[in-house]
Amino acid sequence: MTVGATDFQAWMREELAAVEAALSAWVPADAPAGLGQAMRYGVLDGGKRLRPLLVLAAASAVRGEREAALRAAVAVELIHAYSLVHDDMPCMDNDVLRRGKPTVHVKYGEAQAMLAGDAMQALAFEVLTPEAGVAPALQARLCGLLSRAAGHSGMAGGQAVDLASTGLPLDEAALRDMHHRKTGALLRASVVMGGACATIEPRARQALNDYGEALGLAFQVVDDILDVTQDSSVLGKTAGKDQSANKPTYVSVLGLDAAREHARELHRSALAALARSGLTHTAQLEQLAAMVVHRKN
Repeated sequence: MTVGATDFQAWMREELAAVEAALSAWVPADAPAGLGQAMRYGVLDGGKRLRPLLVLAAASAVRGEREAALRAAVAVELIHAYSLVHDDMPCMDNDVLRRGKPTVHVKYGEAQAMLAGDAMQALAFEVLTPEAGVAPALQARLCGLLSRAAGHSGMAGGQAVDLASTGLPLDEAALRDMHHRKTGALLRASVVMGGACATIEPRARQALNDYGEALGLAFQVVDDILDVTQDSSVLGKTAGKDQSANKPTYVSVLGLDAAREHARELHRSALAALARSGLTHTAQLEQLAAMVVHRKN
């Protein structure tokens, strides 16, 4: 199924509004000692919300349960936001700008930033496990997918590799493995979690996994390209950070032109996965893939 740009933009506005409303409702302002303020600062009013959109687009493609999909969308964004809060701290990437505003540790101090990240991580799983509205088996499935994507074999493991690789040469295979974990795992999980909100055939499940894997890597390739081609005012974060920190990137390993071609190849792979899924309502996923590859920030 195809969808026009106007229809896609309308769908995206509606879903972004739903995600923002849910985040605002579920991230507590009254957590003690100012913790709620730091949590809300770290996750509200900023960000592309790509991961929640992928959850909701995949759930739409499989005609999945809406309540479960919205909760999964919020949970994924909470995990992503917590990772950014921690990544920006002086002991990690030591950054002072995120989403166009001071990072959480700059605004609230390092200890409060650490606790805010911890609390957002826990809240993600609280959101996934309501007392009613989502079947316990589906709750368990979604929790398993998210925890594996966020943990030692996924995002946290990739960040550990990233920190250990600073100043060291990496070939393309090693770089791919790092970003498959650090960035790709959570993006792939977003798609798979959306697909898990319905009972689907193994062919469709594998295709969504393959789409998410290709898209996750494409996102990082484009991120590396933008880091050297855009300035901080456009990115909303410090431009050139990886280069100044002597971190390996797709641009440093492949070169700028080859990195751009690799992003286009991954885009084609993502679309090919959707084509073999057997699903007929993949228009939003197709448009999100284009948005990832052609974005400017």
